[in-house]
Amino acid sequence: MTSSSPQPKRVKSEKTAAFRVLAFLLLPTMTALAKFTLHDAHHVPAEGAFVMSPNHYSNIDPVVIGVGMWKIGRMPRYMAKASLFKVPVVGWLLKKSGQVPVERVPRGRQSGDPMKAARQIADQGLAVVIYPEGSLTREPDMWPMRGKYGAVRTALEAGIPLIPTASWGAQEILPRYSKRISVFPRKTIHIRFGEPIDLSEYEGKHVDSRVLAEATEKLMTAITSLLEELRQESAPAVRYNPAEHGQSETGRFESK
Repeated sequence: MTSSSPQPKRVKSEKTAAFRVLAFLLLPTMTALAKFTLHDAHHVPAEGAFVMSPNHYSNIDPVVIGVGMWKIGRMPRYMAKASLFKVPVVGWLLKKSGQVPVERVPRGRQSGDPMKAARQIADQGLAVVIYPEGSLTREPDMWPMRGKYGAVRTALEAGIPLIPTASWGAQEILPRYSKRISVFPRKTIHIRFGEPIDLSEYEGKHVDSRVLAEATEKLMTAITSLLEELRQESAPAVRYNPAEHGQSETGRFESK
């Protein structure tokens, strides 16, 4: 495993008051729980919009990626459950930090376009974090499963970099589907940022399902490769597809 790379110089601070409050609330706890080691942070653009696409294997992943981005000076915007925006203080912080509310509605009904909101954030030159798996991976050993199109669609339509990212170690703090946090001993979390996905072959083309599927597979391959480096293991040769195992891709599937 390579050592962590020098952090790139940031042109303008994105650490607004709302993000500083979030950092004040979260950083001491996360620092107590884990040591964070960042790899190849120079791949993250120093300014301008981009989509960051990490693997997803623990409910604490968004906080982990948020800490990593804080350390390199880029502030993340996520798509969060709309119900959280109604919680006192929490809702105010989410709104002030530019997070995107997403309504959960019955299958078959429309609740607006969260990808449109993500593109609007990208238009402002900000960073959007989109988990391509859409939910915690169902893969038994927590390797990335089949990806969905949201991250690629946003990057292609906005014409901005797509940064594959892998983290490992969060499962030791909060195991998949668990609600119990492990405090001792202090853990180590590694985050590796990959080179932007080359989407040049799709420029000028109609963004249809074929294009999205091909580009998403490129993204998932890159994320998996980064995770292989962190874990020092080889991922399964075939990408895990929950549908082939009679599993839903949303909600809790198993206790582990």
